[in-house]
Amino acid sequence: MSETVRIPSQFNGPLESGNGGYCSGVIAGFVGGTAEVSLRAPVPLDRPLDVTREADGSVRVLDDEMFVAEARPTEPDVEIPAPVTLQEAGQAAARYRGLPDGVFSRCFVCGRAREDAFGVFAGAVEGRQLVASPWTPRSWTADATGSVLPEFVWAVLDCPTYFATYLDQELAPGVLVRLAARIDAPVAAGEEHVVMAWPIGTDGRKRHAGSAVLSRDGEALAIARALLIEPRAV
Repeated sequence: MSETVRIPSQFNGPLESGNGGYCSGVIAGFVGGTAEVSLRAPVPLDRPLDVTREADGSVRVLDDEMFVAEARPTEPDVEIPAPVTLQEAGQAAARYRGLPDGVFSRCFVCGRAREDAFGVFAGAVEGRQLVASPWTPRSWTADATGSVLPEFVWAVLDCPTYFATYLDQELAPGVLVRLAARIDAPVAAGEEHVVMAWPIGTDGRKRHAGSAVLSRDGEALAIARALLIEPRAV
């Protein structure tokens, strides 16, 4: 029997397509949750996309004939730095460099121009090579047990990686093309958390970063590794 997935328009990154982390988290659910998701094209909003399961355990997502994404079970290859405190994260958020207008200004995770955004405004942590933000998940993001749904955890693991890769540089266009993530413990709605991200390396137009969601006590609840690519100069 064929399967489909639909990304609601409220969970956009750019206005016309899905938030990369959220979409990756939804797609990862088809392969068991801990996965690496590669985004091949902007994920369309509010229409059914076909999901095809492959013999090797991976899945492919198609919009008619267009190849949108694929996912496979794998572990994120990332080492977590020392945790950031809630106080440090709050101070860092004041240094957030997200723009009040532009392509991502209405992202549901990090958009300044959106009143219902998650408010994950990851800014530079003083004296360290990483960015961080507080995050208190709202009740509607959780299941019946009070644990935040995986796709929302993946979403907040995504956005800060962009700012981590440009810590000491002028911001430039960049898009998520691959995200590998693992959730190790429940993320409780209504409780304060820290989201942090750090640069891993740069290879031409490719930028690698890690990210994590921490409890208020510094326990790593979820981790990820992201690959972002700068578009080719025209």
